Amino acid sequence: MQDFGDGAALPPLRVGVAGLGNVGATLVSILQKDGAELTKKLGRQLVVTAVAARSRSRDRGIDISGLDWFDDPVALAKSDGIDLFVELIGGEDGPALAAVKAALEIGRPVVTANKALLAKHGSDLAKLAEETGAQLGFEAAVAGGIPVIKTLREGLGSARIAKVFGIMNGTCNYILTRMGNEDISFADCLRDAQALGYAEADPSFDVDGHDTAHKLAILATLCFGYELAPDRIRVEGITSITQHDIQVAAELGYKIKLLGIAQRTDDGIEQRVHPTFVPKGSAIAGVDGVMNAIALETDHVHELLLAGPGAGGPPTASSVLSDILDIARGTRVPPLGVPSDELLPYREAATRAHDGGYYIRLSAKDVPGALAAIATRMGERGISIDSVIQRSDLSAKAIAPDGSPTRTVVMITQQTLESAVRESLAQIAADGFIVGQPQLIRIETP
Repeated sequence: MQDFGDGAALPPLRVGVAGLGNVGATLVSILQKDGAELTKKLGRQLVVTAVAARSRSRDRGIDISGLDWFDDPVALAKSDGIDLFVELIGGEDGPALAAVKAALEIGRPVVTANKALLAKHGSDLAKLAEETGAQLGFEAAVAGGIPVIKTLREGLGSARIAKVFGIMNGTCNYILTRMGNEDISFADCLRDAQALGYAEADPSFDVDGHDTAHKLAILATLCFGYELAPDRIRVEGITSITQHDIQVAAELGYKIKLLGIAQRTDDGIEQRVHPTFVPKGSAIAGVDGVMNAIALETDHVHELLLAGPGAGGPPTASSVLSDILDIARGTRVPPLGVPSDELLPYREAATRAHDGGYYIRLSAKDVPGALAAIATRMGERGISIDSVIQRSDLSAKAIAPDGSPTRTVVMITQQTLESAVRESLAQIAADGFIVGQPQLIRIETP
């Protein structure tokens, strides 16, 4: 890195940090510990001068005694004692939104790691930043320490992106990895994730897929130039995944990953979040534990895979710091890749045939004619069955309400429409041949 001197030519950049949780405390620690090295590289001193948090007395492992303390993050955002505001409070509304708007309204640059805030208000905040000349950085909002936002806003030039997909939630990836490596249930994996700090006390936002959906909405806007549309994403989580699914996937040569997928089509944008069978030999299948990975399919560089730690204090703080450095250098790019008034109205793509097949697991009544009736209903909607798997070691010990025994049946389909599969399963359930909710998982072709 080029040495730009001792930073005496420019005044210090005074940073105010709202939110001193794991990420906020780590960021303050880095800026205090590495200040001299950052000044040498940047040519300008970075100084944390003020902070805001809920508790002043809590021990966070950092020295805040010489910093200005604010109980109100909005007051910090508007303070004359800072040049740049960092929002690490969290939440899509409330103090986080009020503070970010307060800073942008006076032309003050903002850095945030808040994907929920951006998914809901990103278009309005980007427009406000453009109107007042403020910079808005949010590298840490998607995939932790992976520089995917910078890559999309600055690194691909004129490359046209056709598809973005990946593993965007470390909690889900940890659980699915553990389930794949060990004979352990979803519930047991979740308890371990909570004990290790990988999952929240209420993990529903992660395991139900909504965290991934927020991140996907941000990536889709940057990739395709359409307005943010987090409420137009089809979302499925991982709570229904069982060892039955894990075992069959492994025997067929797949792993199960929760993927966020967005792609450009001739009639609009398709966005979806769901568990997926991915080939064991694929790059995305090798991303395990709490790691994240984002893949981009473009016309110039074909497929680009960015992988790394997707959460945690140091990786996320590193991404926050990256935005701070860019702002200190004077780097200016539209927050959402293009000026907000040039974003296209969101158009949701029509349902298309899936390139791969589907994995279907259901509990069928163990009575004569049940399997034939199920296959008939599939055939009525043009669904071709590649294989049917019935194994005693996968059988769930269940009894139908009418007293009939059941057996676990797994079917693998050929390429078809998801809507056709769901309609068939609904009809099969109405016929009374299955018990409980069928499991349906997409299969990605190698």
